[in-house]
Amino acid sequence: MRTILITGGTGFLGRALARQLRGKARVVLAGRNNEQNRTAALATGCDVIPLDVANLASMRDAVVETRPHAIIHAAASKFVDLAEKHPHECIDVNVVGSQNVARVAMEHDVGAVVGISTDKATPPVRNTYGLTKALMERLLCSLDGKSATRLTCVRFGNIAWSTGSVFPIWTKMQADNNGLIGSTGPDMRRFFFSVDEAARLTLTALDRIEELHGQVLSRVMKAAQMREILDVWVAKKGGRWEPIAGRPGDRLDEDLIGDTELPYTREVSYDGVRHFVVSFNTRSPSPPAQMLSSANAQRLGDDEIAALIEPPKEQ
Repeated sequence: MRTILITGGTGFLGRALARQLRGKARVVLAGRNNEQNRTAALATGCDVIPLDVANLASMRDAVVETRPHAIIHAAASKFVDLAEKHPHECIDVNVVGSQNVARVAMEHDVGAVVGISTDKATPPVRNTYGLTKALMERLLCSLDGKSATRLTCVRFGNIAWSTGSVFPIWTKMQADNNGLIGSTGPDMRRFFFSVDEAARLTLTALDRIEELHGQVLSRVMKAAQMREILDVWVAKKGGRWEPIAGRPGDRLDEDLIGDTELPYTREVSYDGVRHFVVSFNTRSPSPPAQMLSSANAQRLGDDEIAALIEPPKEQ
C-alpha cells in the first residue's frame, strides 16, 4: 500500500483527503499545531506527525520517517489580511516551505508532489498571499523534470467551512454579537465548492500525475455574490447582516484562469467534470475563449447556497 504524506494535513482539507483515501493508501497527516494534530488523529484514525514545512530539517525528518510515495502539500499561511500586515510568515510557509517540500521530495525520490494553490494566485495578483501562492505554482512546475519526482499544482476557489473561511467566522460573529454579521465585502463575488469537491480535485491531479506534471489543474466552479449568500444565511439561520470596513488585499472578483494565462490553457474532462490545465510555457492549440472569473461564472442558486452553508458532517 502506498504512503501519502499530507503537509498541513491536520486541517480541514487534510481530514477530508484522509476520509477519501481511507483503505486505499496509508495516509500520514502532518502539521505544526500539536493540539490540532491530536484532534485529527482521533477524527481520522490516521498516523499524525509534527511538521513545520518552513524548517528544512523538519521536512527532511518527516520524509525520512514516513518514506512517502507522494506528498500533498496543503500547509499554508492563508489569511489575506494577516499576510499584508505580517508578510514574513506567509513567505516563510508558502514560498520557503514549498521550496523545502520540493527539495526534500526530489532528494528522496518521492514519486509525486501536488501543491494546493488558490484563485488568488491568478494574474493580476492583488495581495501578498496570492503572490506567494503564484510563486509556489511557478516553483513546483518549474522544478518538474529535474528529477524523478513529478510536481503539479491544483488551484482552488473558496472551500466552504474551511478553517478561517467566512462561514465559521459568521457563526462566531452571530454568537458573539446577538445575531449580527459584519461583512467586509457584500458586493464581492467568489468561487465556492465543497471540501469533498476540493479533495476530489486534488486526488484527480495525483491520480493523473503522468499527464499533469509541470502544470496547474483547476475545474469549473460556480460563484456567488457574498450578499446573496448572506441573504440565504439569514433566511435559514436568522439574525441580520451589515457591511463593515474592508480588509487590505481583497479584490472585487477572483479569477480561476487569468487573461494572460488563456493562451497556455486547455480544457479537459475528468469523470464528467470540466477541468482546465495551465501550462505556463506551452501554448494551447485550443485555449478557452475567455478568462474564467467569478464575474462571468455560472451563479450558485439559492438551494445550492443553502447546501453549502450547512456545516459538513465529518465521518
